This record gives sequence, structure tokens and C-alpha cells, in this order.
Amino acid sequence: MNVNINDFINLSGLANFALYFVGALVFLLVFKYVNLWVTPYDEWKLIKEAKNSAAAITLGGSLVGYSIAISGVAASSVNFLDFCVWGVVGAITQFVAMLIVRKLFMPAFVERIEKNEIPAAIVAAAFYIAIGVLNSACMSY
Repeated sequence: MNVNINDFINLSGLANFALYFVGALVFLLVFKYVNLWVTPYDEWKLIKEAKNSAAAITLGGSLVGYSIAISGVAASSVNFLDFCVWGVVGAITQFVAMLIVRKLFMPAFVERIEKNEIPAAIVAAAFYIAIGVLNSACMSY
């Protein structure tokens, strides 16, 4: 019996996997830094120096939400340019969701996070993750 390794392993998609995975990581890192830049309080300082759990929860929720969105884009894009365009759309949608939380749902959101109010952070993180799920579903036409 002659066994061929190619009957068991197919690496033809490895280059595309690497391209999309690295692209998704770049998008996630850019999203994180833009998120830190547009947040009206020094989120990183609150997390690292003040050990502010509320800031960590909101940042974590926004990263998870965007990761869900970008994973949906990677799964349904027709090519890498399509992936990039929809990755930007997903990021914009996540930032709009953050504005909605800060301006409509919790007008005192910034102060509540700076005071390390965990309930406000959990609601915000849940909303960011929910938006990521909706983003993913809506971008996987």
C-alpha cells in the first residue's frame, strides 16, 4: 500500500491564512491605539498605574467586540482588499457604538470609569461586544 502525505495534509491555503491573520492582528492593534487615542480619559494610565478595573473591562470589551467583527469580515470577504475595506467599516461602527454609550446611555460614563465603577464598565463592555456580534453578522452577507 502506497500512502501519500498529500492525501492527509493540504497546505494550499496557508498563504491566505497568514495574510488574513496578520492583517487581522494589524487591524486589532491599530484599533487598540486609535481607541486609546479617542477615549476621553487616559485609559492606559488608569489601567497600568491606577489599577482601574473599570477601564480594563471597557478596553477589553471593545477589543473583543472588534475581534468578533473582524473575524466575521475575514470569514466572508471575497479578497484581501474587501477584507481591509470592511475591517475599516467595522472599526468605525465600533467607535460609533462607543460614542452611543458615552453620550446617550451613560452621560456620566467618563466620570464613572475614572471612579472605577465596575457596573458601568460591564454594561459598556457588553454593549461593545454585542455591537461586534451584530457587525460580524451584518458584514457576512
